[in-house]
This record gives sequence, C-alpha cells and structure tokens, in this order.
Amino acid sequence: MLSCEGADFTKVLKRYDIEQQVVLSPEEMARKMLPSDEIFRKVAEEVLYMRFRTVGPVVMEALKQRNPLDIINNGLVAGMECVAKLYAEHVYYLPEIMMAAKTMEIGIALAEKQVPGGRESKGTVIMHAAEGDPHDIGKNIAAVMVRSSGYNVIDMGRDVPIVDFIAKVEEEKPIFASGTALMTTTMSAFPTEAKILKEKGIEIPLMGCGGAVNREFANSYDLGIYSEKAPQTPLIAEKIRQGYDWKRIREEWDEIVKGE
Repeated sequence: MLSCEGADFTKVLKRYDIEQQVVLSPEEMARKMLPSDEIFRKVAEEVLYMRFRTVGPVVMEALKQRNPLDIINNGLVAGMECVAKLYAEHVYYLPEIMMAAKTMEIGIALAEKQVPGGRESKGTVIMHAAEGDPHDIGKNIAAVMVRSSGYNVIDMGRDVPIVDFIAKVEEEKPIFASGTALMTTTMSAFPTEAKILKEKGIEIPLMGCGGAVNREFANSYDLGIYSEKAPQTPLIAEKIRQGYDWKRIREEWDEIVKGE
C-alpha cells in the first residue's frame, strides 16, 4: 500500500500557470492594503483569511479598545476590500468570496450590537437576475461587495418577473437597481424595465451586468449604466450616493472604475 507520509503536495495542487497569472498573494495584498493600526489589521485579517470560527473573539477583543463603527469600516470592510481585489486578480474565486463574506457578516453583527440605533445604511439597492434567467452567481458576488460597503441590498434572486421588479422598486425606492443576464434571450428585460420606470417618473440608474451584457448595450437605453465586474459595483454605487445621475455615470465611467 502506497504511503503519502512526508509528501509535499504544494506543487502538485498548484495550477500550472498560477505564478504567471497572479501578481500578488493574499499576504502581499495584506501588506499593501490592510490598515497599519494593529487592532484593525487583526480584524481585517480574519476576513481576508476567512477565519469565520475565530472572527467573533477577535472582534469582541477589538471592541474593548476601538469604536464599533471604526471596527466595521476600518477592519471588517477593509478586509473585504482586499478580498474583492484578490477576486479581481483571479487569486480568490467564488468559494473564498462567500466564506469571507460570512466571516465579515459575523463580525458586523457583533459590532453593530454596540452601535446605538444600529449601523446607518448608505442607501437601498435592489438586485435581481432577469426574467427567464436562472444564473445568479455574478449577482450574488456583487451583492456581497455592495452590502459590505454599507448598503442595504434587497436581493430578489433569479428569474425575476419584470412586474415584480417594478413593484419592488416602487415600494423600496432604492438609489439604484441592478439586473444580471447571462443569456442573450433574457437581457431584453432591462430596456423594458427602464422604459416602465421612466413612464412612472422613476429616474434611478438601472445597472446592466452579466455575461450577455456589454457597455454598449447598457448605454443604449435611458437609465442604463454598466458594471463589467463585481468589484466595480460599489465604486459606481458610491458615485450614485454622492448624487451622480445615470448620464453622469456614463460620462465618467472610465474614471470611476479605475478605483477597482
């Protein structure tokens, strides 16, 4: 019987092209992006390294010495920003994104209990996958990143009927909404949604995302804006929160997404 005792699997389990493809490791990313404050850094590293089992004690210890909102923004969210960068660089993938998000959510839940009145939201965002489209992985990743940036995300899921989406927008009055389509047969939902919103006098940006959508298509109808990758969505959201309308987002899109 073969024994693997003492075997070094580090090279066997590494994709053959990973060293050429990846510029930064998580450790190098931490040195570049994480806060210099030791307490915030420890909290951020819990998220970066997906330590969902130990993030609770680390956050509780940090709460003895730092403001809970600072722990959320300078620790937990800072860690998630590193995760987003690693995802954009193809170092982290969907499993790492979801585990890091779970870690962050545990930490935020603990810190928020120490904030009188709870943590203030930057605004409400509605996200959905187009009617007839069962694909929602990209939407799920973007939702995690937008939520971690301090927004209240209403995720309607996949295959969302146009009438249901419109009704939810009217009910919740978000600062913007996003739709995802991976199939060319479903992306036509977005111009239809935009037309109905315009007829109702609702002028919020409607972000088009997903493999079937490109910038040209998203800019072809009123209200339409574009996000090519999940990490761009919080950057665009911040500009909308600052008062940019859909026209200005289009005009300054290249400059806005450079922050990715």
